[in-house]
Amino acid sequence: MSEWIKACNSKQLPEGDLFGFTYDEKKILIANIKGKIHATDLICTHADADLSTGFLSDEGVRCPLHLSVFNLDNGCPQNLPAETPLTVYNVKIDADEIYVEV
Repeated sequence: MSEWIKACNSKQLPEGDLFGFTYDEKKILIANIKGKIHATDLICTHADADLSTGFLSDEGVRCPLHLSVFNLDNGCPQNLPAETPLTVYNVKIDADEIYVEV
């Protein structure tokens, strides 16, 4: 059964920013690309790097460790060395609060 959890206030996540948090042992990344909010796994599937310290671009989030880029719409890696997709979570915004379905 899934539930909606509060991730952060939308003011905490300006356009182009990344925000990572942990909820009940689940590590989640929130990204704002051109005003669209995305939620995926926080940890790179290749080498356990924290993606909130990565680089955000139109292509997705680039891992700071080995530079794989993950598409934030579907979680798929766009280049090696990562081969396993990130989990993608549903997002909603209500009264300036960002919620993630886990």
